Amino acid sequence: MKKILLPLFTLFLLVQSNIATAQTQFDVDGVIVPREIKFQTKTIQLNGFGIRSKMMMEVYVQALYLTILSQEPKEIIESDTEMAIRIQITSSMVSSGKLTKNLYKGLERSTGGNLEQFSSQIETLKALLSDKIVEKDVFNLIYNPKDTSIWLYKNDELKGKIPGFDFKKAFFGIWLSDNPVDDDLKNDLLGKTK
Repeated sequence: MKKILLPLFTLFLLVQSNIATAQTQFDVDGVIVPREIKFQTKTIQLNGFGIRSKMMMEVYVQALYLTILSQEPKEIIESDTEMAIRIQITSSMVSSGKLTKNLYKGLERSTGGNLEQFSSQIETLKALLSDKIVEKDVFNLIYNPKDTSIWLYKNDELKGKIPGFDFKKAFFGIWLSDNPVDDDLKNDLLGKTK
């Protein structure tokens, strides 16, 4: 009987280990997307993820993390709770200049072209993204309601903060506004099936 129980117990442990791994992360074309992000004393949960493509080429895998999961883009944009955008670069064609330019265009769409009030935040964002970007770089842009700023991490290193709740709304609006940069990606981030 012991000879039978030991292999069964070992098999049970292996199955449980694989289930636990499957529940803590997702694989998107070789990019590992974690189910949660730790930020200070908070745990932010994965709401949805997808692939951003430009000109038929995948440029990054993006994920949205929220304190309270939601499929309502306006509620997410207006929420003054911890939330994060995670971007992992998947193309060597992405450079600092191209990423900054695309985020700027996204902010234009999100705000309807009203960017004057965000000129200092845009300059800060540009400076924080000025280092060389290579394939597999990971950016976590985490909104912290305690100081109403977006904390920008590159490969788990804090690069700096961009202040302003209104800027946070415009920034998350790049992907979640009524005029997002990519409708399919918006639905993916909201966890909506096609």
